[in-house]
Amino acid sequence: MQVEIKIDSSYAEPKVIILTAAVTEDVNTVLNKLYENAPQIISGNRNEKIEGIERNDLIRAYAGNGKVFAVTDKGEYKLRFRLYELEECLDPNQFVRISNSEIVNLKKVKNFDLSITGTICVELANDTKTYVSRRYVSKIKKVLGI
Repeated sequence: MQVEIKIDSSYAEPKVIILTAAVTEDVNTVLNKLYENAPQIISGNRNEKIEGIERNDLIRAYAGNGKVFAVTDKGEYKLRFRLYELEECLDPNQFVRISNSEIVNLKKVKNFDLSITGTICVELANDTKTYVSRRYVSKIKKVLGI
């Protein structure tokens, strides 16, 4: 395995890029180490207070009106992340993007309804229904193994 570090003052925080022909045991080991050290709590603003949100409590995150929101069983929080930044710090085995403006926690999905032609309806643990955009349908079907 090769390791390369580039120092560039234009980056505010470190960025890790893994270039590989296939996901190997070594790649999985590196990913697991990175996720172990990542903070497990996300800060969200609700009722003029900053609260910690456990990643496992996150049901969905979505962008709307130029802001990013996180939904848990406790309610909705405004985040200081952009959606792509949040996606980068979430476990890709547990969280999946279903549209340009929404990420869902696969462990909080009640069911996927494929009866609607061309799209997929997602029912979440809090009884919210949302839809996979056409652009992401094939990705979701791959995640589901269909």
